[in-house]
Amino acid sequence: MRIRLAVPTDGPVLAEIYAPAVRDRTTSFEIDAPDGVEMARRVSTLLARTPWLVFEREGVVTGYAYASPHRDRAAYQWSVEVSAYVFPSAHRGGVGRRLYSALFEILALQRFQNAYAGITLPNVSSEAFHRSMGFTPVGVYHGVGFKFGAWHDVAWYERGLRPRENQPGTLAPPIPLSELGDRETLEKILGRSAGL
Repeated sequence: MRIRLAVPTDGPVLAEIYAPAVRDRTTSFEIDAPDGVEMARRVSTLLARTPWLVFEREGVVTGYAYASPHRDRAAYQWSVEVSAYVFPSAHRGGVGRRLYSALFEILALQRFQNAYAGITLPNVSSEAFHRSMGFTPVGVYHGVGFKFGAWHDVAWYERGLRPRENQPGTLAPPIPLSELGDRETLEKILGRSAGL
């Protein structure tokens, strides 16, 4: 088992993992499932700033997790939104927990402060999973998305990544993943999380 940074060539398997959340469920509010080329583009785009991790078992990718910007305005730069998707055959096997554990540790190393997750309701298992990972509920956007002929609510959850500092003047911005010089620590986090 191992966790590693995604690469664009993972695009097809990432698309395969993600497709049911788009095509069959309201987990994602996308309407058309992206193909491998689009997923490769997303990996390339996000990795410059935030992690996109994949979990491999015997060389086969079975799940992924990533962080993306929470909002565009400068004051939000310390916050990210996170998501994790796992093949159904790997559900309840600890893959999501391992991926999130590594993701949160790397984000903290990068100086991100807050992680947010949106969950389309009802989704008891996702809500329980996020609570078990230290998330707490923020609130619900009622009827915020329309898919499969119905309006859907989305619950938002938050989790701190590191202690908040209030300091006079400016706060150091997050370190983009592409500029994170401590690759040895990064590899240790990935190795440790894979073995949880």
